[in-house]
Amino acid sequence: MRDYIWQAGRFQIDLSKPKVMGIINLTPDSFSDGGNYSKSVDEALRHAEKLLTKGAHILDVGGESTRPGSAYISPEEEWLRVAPVLEKLATWNVPISLDTRRAEIMQKALAAGYADIINDVQALEDEGAVATLVQYSQTGICLMHMQGMPENMQDNPHYQDVVGEVADYLKARVAVCTGAGIDERRIVLDPGFGFGKTLKHNLLLMQHLDELAEATALPLLIGVSRKRMIGDLTGEQAPKERVYGSVAAALAAVARGAQIVRVHDVKATVDALNVWRELGVFQVDKAGNRL
Repeated sequence: MRDYIWQAGRFQIDLSKPKVMGIINLTPDSFSDGGNYSKSVDEALRHAEKLLTKGAHILDVGGESTRPGSAYISPEEEWLRVAPVLEKLATWNVPISLDTRRAEIMQKALAAGYADIINDVQALEDEGAVATLVQYSQTGICLMHMQGMPENMQDNPHYQDVVGEVADYLKARVAVCTGAGIDERRIVLDPGFGFGKTLKHNLLLMQHLDELAEATALPLLIGVSRKRMIGDLTGEQAPKERVYGSVAAALAAVARGAQIVRVHDVKATVDALNVWRELGVFQVDKAGNRL
């Protein structure tokens, strides 16, 4: 695994060992835990504290569901969902990531000092997003690939070369950011499993993740936790029953070079990574051969 230091707001995160990002969904309609933590600020904070006690290194807070076919919500509604929780979490000594694709929400959160990281499924394509992140020059950034938009991305995803096209898109977005003055040390990349991709596309991305890491030359953040691809591979239709498959996928991602895994099941993932590391860290090539 390559050594990186990720500049992320108040923190410089050492990525020489894999980091676990715990998910806090403040939405009523997220695919896995929609509505569980959106009823009150205290409930969300209890969940955040539990994630930290289980070993999460980063907390990722989102107020808009981006699952396939998700309904539109206004920026005002998104801000009402996330602001009270972010305000409290910002006083904790832990990196706080805000999962949003809207420049307006980014600006509000960063101006208030509520976020260390912006995690954007649209890779800062919203008008004004890049300029906002230029303004806040220490904030960490995750640029994700998505074909289409959440409401239509799974209608008919298609690629000639999914690994090459995802790599090219991410490199192009990095070039836009660095061209605007954003330091590359602030950026990590997410290939966007399940975002405008079939199961075949997702499998190819995972099997060739080492090639993607080499092509982009930046840290990778991988989010496959409880997703439909895990259900397709295991036969588990209920997202909460996809824990074991999700942990296996997280280990496969780290083995192929991922530095950060974004997960619902923090303890299971942390325990698996700890055991895996103590047994001897290794990476595998695209054919599954140990390097």
